[in-house]
Order: sequence, then structure tokens, then C-alpha cells
Amino acid sequence: MKIDMPLTAGFLSSLALIIPIGAQNAFVLRLGIRRQHRLPVALLCATSDALLIGVGIAGLGALLHAHPGWLTLTRYGGAAFLAVYGLMAARRALDAGKVELQAAAPLPLATALATCLAFTFLNPHVYLDTVVLLGALASQHGSDGRWFFGLGAALASLSWFLALAYGAGLLAPLFRRPMAWRCLDGAIAAVMMGLALTLVLG
Repeated sequence: MKIDMPLTAGFLSSLALIIPIGAQNAFVLRLGIRRQHRLPVALLCATSDALLIGVGIAGLGALLHAHPGWLTLTRYGGAAFLAVYGLMAARRALDAGKVELQAAAPLPLATALATCLAFTFLNPHVYLDTVVLLGALASQHGSDGRWFFGLGAALASLSWFLALAYGAGLLAPLFRRPMAWRCLDGAIAAVMMGLALTLVLG
């Protein structure tokens, strides 16, 4: 019982934080629809989350909280990255030629992984959610239970990103239509620009 409760709490807490649509989820969704690099990208997202959750449980969340300057630097860097990616998505949504090339121009694996890492580590909300918040929640389960909490949180991340990457592939028939890509890229552009604005405004 002492093992199950922290494990379940960690799983549910992590899901509550990662399911809402964000930059990372939007990127994984887009690759999933195109059925490109689904497994490596999902595993990279989950591994990154597990690493940050472990760092938070180890007690570095308090250190991060005590040095907000680092988060401020990440905030502006992340805002710039999201704005550029948002503009690229908006351009794809408005450019008919870009839409027609969706299936003809697969994204190289190295580019996909690098972009995924940028979405993960240039987003200060990731640190607040995983290192600070999940780290603090884990500490409520004692010295032993906190690591089961972290395991549950990491399993939630892995389950979510695998489900998102492969579940998105079911939408592939719909995205044979150029208008569907226009709508998706338009939505991604709105999400990215909105997140960038949120980061700049603090």
C-alpha cells in the first residue's frame, strides 16, 4: 500500500500537468500525424521529463527556486524560439506550396530530436512543473515514497507521449486534405505565439 499510493499520485499528478496542449505536445502531434520518428521523439520527451523529475526529487527544485535569474534567461530564450516556430507554422498555413509538400519533405531525425529538446529545455514551465512542483509533491511522501511518486510521474509521461505520437497517426487519413494541414498549422501557430507572449509578459 505504501508503494501503490505514491506511485498512483505521481502518475495522476504528472498527467494533469502534461496533457494540456503546449508547444511540446503540438510538435509531437504533428510528427505523429505524419508518422515520422514517433518512437524516438516520444522516448526523448519521456526521458527528459524523467530526468527533470528525478532532479526535482533529489532536492534541486529549491535551488532552482532560489536562483530565478536562470529561469528568466530561459523564459526569454524560449519565447524567441516559440515565436520563430509559430511564424514558420503560420507561413505553412498560408502557403499552398508548403501544404502540398507535407508528405514529400520528411523531417530529418536529428532535426526532429534537436527541435524536441529545444521545446523541452527552453520552456521554463517545464522546470516549474517537473523540478519544482512535482519535486515538492514527491517530498510529501517521505524519503522512500517520493521515489515511487517520481516513478509514477515518469511512467505517466512515457504513457502520454507514446499515446500521443501513435494515436495521432490515426488522423493521417484526414490530413490527406491540404485544408486539414492548414487548420493544424494555423492552430499550432496560435499556440506557439500565445505561449511566447505569455512568457514575455511573465
